[in-house]
Amino acid sequence: MKYGVDEQGYYGDFGGAYIPEMLYPNIEELRQQYLAITTDASFINEFNQLMRDYVGRPSPLYFAKRTSELYGANIYFKREDLNHTGSHKINNAIGQILLAQRLGKTRIIAETGAGQHGVATATVCALKNIECVVYMGEVDIERQAPNVARMKMLGATVIPATSGSKTLKDATNEAMRDWINNPEDTHYIIGSVVGPFPYPEMVARFQSIISEETRKQLLEQTGSELPDYAVACVGGGSNAMGMFYHFLDDESVKLVAVEAAGKGIDSGLSAATSVLGKEGVLHGSRTILMQTDDGQVVEPYSISAGLDYPGIGPQHAHLHKIKRAEYVSITDDEAMEAGLECSRLEGIIPAIETAHALAQLKKMKFKGDETVVVCLSGRGDKDLTTYINHFGF
Repeated sequence: MKYGVDEQGYYGDFGGAYIPEMLYPNIEELRQQYLAITTDASFINEFNQLMRDYVGRPSPLYFAKRTSELYGANIYFKREDLNHTGSHKINNAIGQILLAQRLGKTRIIAETGAGQHGVATATVCALKNIECVVYMGEVDIERQAPNVARMKMLGATVIPATSGSKTLKDATNEAMRDWINNPEDTHYIIGSVVGPFPYPEMVARFQSIISEETRKQLLEQTGSELPDYAVACVGGGSNAMGMFYHFLDDESVKLVAVEAAGKGIDSGLSAATSVLGKEGVLHGSRTILMQTDDGQVVEPYSISAGLDYPGIGPQHAHLHKIKRAEYVSITDDEAMEAGLECSRLEGIIPAIETAHALAQLKKMKFKGDETVVVCLSGRGDKDLTTYINHFGF
């Protein structure tokens, strides 16, 4: 695969495993075993069975007729919002819990921003009767209260991260600390295509089911496996990587990754990493991240709790650098308007993360016959309070 990972865990200049010595055995164990485990027939059978009977896959590919008429293109929604737990996060959580079981781990930790990955992790831990601890920023705990309640109902312990901006970056820091202190019995289910190798590759593989299904569904519905555009929102970037994965080598497919501009690129309140970021190391991998001149991580901001991450996954950094994918950004206000528009045009209330991807449609110039697939990464139930406050319903 032209845009894939090399033996050392790098995508071009990005990736690798920059980790404290204490974590080396864990990462090495994963690196040596994850491919053998995940390509084993019993793993594949169990994964596929759970995807079908528990998650509800394949998720539909829906032709959004009214949105298509409005924007003058053939626009399809890949309905990850219809998965069990309400987002794409469950795909990776199922894959990693099966991996953790086969590695003999008895305790799971995770970080979460919007809470969707936390809910997905708590869900699979309940399913497999494994202890679950989720780290979540104090700010996110407030703005995503329904998801916190869901995690607790599923039996997870939710621990607030109270340092820094009290959001996703800080929750990730706390989870890493926990793992350093509990290396023997604990597996860390990272929720995005970030972190030390092999995590970015592992998560991308589990999420690649999105584009794998999309190719088949497009062929059935349009006679061609390939869209003109694949569009997805990016925080760390797992739903986008899943949406792009099986199109990477098809150069005719334009890949569009949508980041959160927050209050505006130059406002100082943004999470538009690819515009504002520089190369450096974040959470165990070399990537592009927002940082000061002396290398301190800049606090990201977005109205959506799942996009306010100060970096992007290393594969995204590579695709950005070599211009295989276009990285754009959408403000809070543009995303909120797009979320409302989708609700009223299609009867689908999207997650605010997803609404960023939908908002990009307005900025794209279509000739009229293009096929566009937007990854509907999650549903908006968790964001109703934010929508209510924004629009004053």
